[in-house]
Amino acid sequence: MQSLKILAVLISLLGFAAQAQSPTYGVGRAPTPAEIAAWDIAIAPVTGDELPAGSGNADQGSELFMSKGCAGCHGTDGHGGMAPRLVKPDMAVPDDPWRWGRILPIRAPYAPVIWDFINRGMPLGQEGSLTADEVYSLTAFLLWLNGVIDDDQMVLNAETLPQIQMPNRDNWAELPEWLPNQPRLPEYPY
Repeated sequence: MQSLKILAVLISLLGFAAQAQSPTYGVGRAPTPAEIAAWDIAIAPVTGDELPAGSGNADQGSELFMSKGCAGCHGTDGHGGMAPRLVKPDMAVPDDPWRWGRILPIRAPYAPVIWDFINRGMPLGQEGSLTADEVYSLTAFLLWLNGVIDDDQMVLNAETLPQIQMPNRDNWAELPEWLPNQPRLPEYPY
């Protein structure tokens, strides 16, 4: 009797397995070319390849910082809000730039990384709502606030942004080779 119960369970499981082998579940659809274009926002972080057309300067970025609500989260001067600090603290240049903290406009090794982060993730809850010109302007504003660029009228675009020398460009360690079950190195920053 026990074997008949087991046989019945096995037969029912075979039925489920047969259903799982069907070619499609009939869920979803292929994305349209317009949807793919909207998702295809990848840029090269070092060379800036694939940066879109557009331009902006720090003066325009300062106005956008207030009008787009950036100051509501990051504070009117880029610090003091509930969101991460965007400006380095008032201190002498440390021997180790990592001591400034996790401030993207200073820690990023290449300027297009900042543009990409703003483009993908800001403003919070409205990601992707900024135009390319607005992102260039906000990037210029953050670089100007942190003293990376001196001129608030300097125009950033797809050609000029990758040429900016970031202060932390040469302070990045090579990633160690990770092996399965290997613990993190104690001296590694993350």
